[in-house]
Amino acid sequence: MRRLSVLAFSTVALSACALKGDVQRVERQLVELREETARADTARAVEFTRQVEAIMAQQQVLIDSVRAMQARLTRSTGQFRSDHTEIQRQLIQIQELTGQSQQRLSDLRTQIQSRGGIGVGVGDTLAARPRLGTQADELFDAALQQLRRGSAVTARSGFQMFLDSFPAHPRATDAQFLLGEAWTQLDTDSAAAAYRGVVARFPDSPRAPMALFKLGVIAEQDDRLEEARSYFRRVLAGYPRSDEAALAQERLQNLER
Repeated sequence: MRRLSVLAFSTVALSACALKGDVQRVERQLVELREETARADTARAVEFTRQVEAIMAQQQVLIDSVRAMQARLTRSTGQFRSDHTEIQRQLIQIQELTGQSQQRLSDLRTQIQSRGGIGVGVGDTLAARPRLGTQADELFDAALQQLRRGSAVTARSGFQMFLDSFPAHPRATDAQFLLGEAWTQLDTDSAAAAYRGVVARFPDSPRAPMALFKLGVIAEQDDRLEEARSYFRRVLAGYPRSDEAALAQERLQNLER
């Protein structure tokens, strides 16, 4: 009986020792798990922080870029407004000059008509003739000034008015030729018509060979090569000693190659 009691006690003691060992082992495992979890959390936290910092850095770069673009846009807007204002100012000046020139031409036309400038009669007094000559020069000079300024429309009106009012004036040849010059940039057909008027009306004038040469150049540019050759040959035949003759010869050689 006593042996049985001792055996039972021993069994219980051994069971208690085994249970305590299991508990300690479980506790160690729990500690290791906590440490591993803590390390993993720390690593994740570090990685998360790194990612956040990278995102913030990218955002800062974008913010700086946007600010720089806004600064450039502000400067560009200011420059654009300044340029726009200057362009408007220049347009206003051009409009004023054009209006003044057109008004001047209109006034000259009125003066010419009021004094009988169109078609001077036999009964005109000698005192009136110098005045008409002055008006003709004023009209021609006003048109020439507009042509030099680049106001081709006003210049054309002035030269045409001059030719209509003073067809026999010594400067009519120049007016006819400059009328072609005023048409050149806009309508080559109208320019050619004006140059042909020089050749037809003033064949003996110094403007005639240049008008023929200009007609050849226009024809060449329009790919009317035979017509161009014809004009250049007319320069050589009719005005062999003119400066334009050498130019026409060169053009003609280029076309015949």
